[in-house]
Amino acid sequence: MDLRQLHYFVTIAEERQITAAAKRLNMAQPPLSKQMQLLETEIGSTLFSRGPRQIRLTDAGQILYIRAKQLLALADSTEREMADFKSGRRGTLRIGTVSSSGSVLFNGGVEMFRRQYPNVRFEIYDGNTFNVIDWLHKGIIEIGIVRTPFDDAPFGVRRLPAEPMIAAMTAAFDEEPGEKTIAWPHLAKKPLIIYRRFAKLLRQSWLRHDLEPTILCRNDDARTTILWANAGLGVAIIPASAFSLAEHDQLRAKVIDDATLYTSIAVAWPKDRYLSCLAQAFIDSLSLE
Repeated sequence: MDLRQLHYFVTIAEERQITAAAKRLNMAQPPLSKQMQLLETEIGSTLFSRGPRQIRLTDAGQILYIRAKQLLALADSTEREMADFKSGRRGTLRIGTVSSSGSVLFNGGVEMFRRQYPNVRFEIYDGNTFNVIDWLHKGIIEIGIVRTPFDDAPFGVRRLPAEPMIAAMTAAFDEEPGEKTIAWPHLAKKPLIIYRRFAKLLRQSWLRHDLEPTILCRNDDARTTILWANAGLGVAIIPASAFSLAEHDQLRAKVIDDATLYTSIAVAWPKDRYLSCLAQAFIDSLSLE
């Protein structure tokens, strides 16, 4: 197995046709098919289920597709990083971020870092906290910007101060316009839009209050949560610092009156892996507690 074979395999998996994949790779079909036969022989598993019109991945093929994408991304990043060094640049930082990390990335620290290290380049990987933690374990990224709670035992961690969760709503859902806080009983019957990352945390809070709220929408991006609420579809439940991540000209925010719903943004890196000087300087620039 080599990177070239993995590239061929990923292309076939995405095109779902040998002919289309060969065209995209600018090569003839027979040698492409031969490479996949060699790959299947080496792995000892059938990777494709060949139908009359399309090729589908087997269970083994699905596993290899996920791993191959990760390996190819890491190889590409490594190649770029080596090119940076060769051309006189000082390296490339691979950073994983969650959608609610804007309060860290755009607080002036990154701009200061860029002035100090003008030749550094960035590879940004966007996902939820679980994605970012997985990328850290696999060495795809060097630094992860995530949100608590998460299992921080394997990591070095620096955190921003904890912040409350807020309910963001249009005037139509606001029964107490003058209030800056809101209690769960006033939200329980409203259609809620929640970031899936906090589903467990919210559920625990609801159980303590003996409530069963109406969930209109679960999603994986704080910005989606805000945009849906701004459209008047329901009430967004988000961390306070995420409120500015998307346009919200129709929304008003109220702190949810529950001390257990505080979370914080954190920068994490594996304890058992070398942390580059650039990565350390980047972390220091973010002015975390």
